[in-house]
Amino acid sequence: MRWHPELFLLAVLAHAQVHHQNHPPSDAAEYAHLLDDPSRDAWQKPHDVVMALDLKPGEVVADIGAGTGYFARRFARHAGKVFAVDINRTLLDVAAKGAPPSLVTVLATPDDPRLPASSVDTIFFCDVLHHLSDRPAYYRKLRAALKPGGRIVVVDFHKRELPVGPPPAMKLSAAEVEAELKAAGFRLVRSLDILPHQYFLFFQPE
Repeated sequence: MRWHPELFLLAVLAHAQVHHQNHPPSDAAEYAHLLDDPSRDAWQKPHDVVMALDLKPGEVVADIGAGTGYFARRFARHAGKVFAVDINRTLLDVAAKGAPPSLVTVLATPDDPRLPASSVDTIFFCDVLHHLSDRPAYYRKLRAALKPGGRIVVVDFHKRELPVGPPPAMKLSAAEVEAELKAAGFRLVRSLDILPHQYFLFFQPE
């Protein structure tokens, strides 16, 4: 499975007039600067997302594709432990700098989140899932990492033209995500409509 970090960057930064045919930033430092662009907050609504998750003090969260820790650092203020998972060590170093001690970075590979078995209560994806090419295999590894009663939460762009995010051809619709996770043994238990450009889905194992 291949995971293209440059596509993830374009997904979250198209609001800055970065289009899929342009060249992405050439180094991790520039990625880090753009991923944490404060203007992202206006449409990503990170506070609303974190509050909707209703994280508990002892909860363990894995943020897959955490990058510079845009969400992982916020989760660490509410959860007992947060795995910031990414394939880029430089971005993970940015995420860890000054973060609460509950944040632990995990250097993953494109086809393996490298999470301990039965260790996570909430697995979180934001604008990343549609860049994983072998999602069925990845879902199997995620299921092994979940504790009993755990959940997968997916935030991703609606599959239509939007002022932010990648072109529709690169996206997964909410229905596609639901169908794939259902095939992997998960059921949709909740859906929120609080974000202007993204769906917000909650899944649990059958």
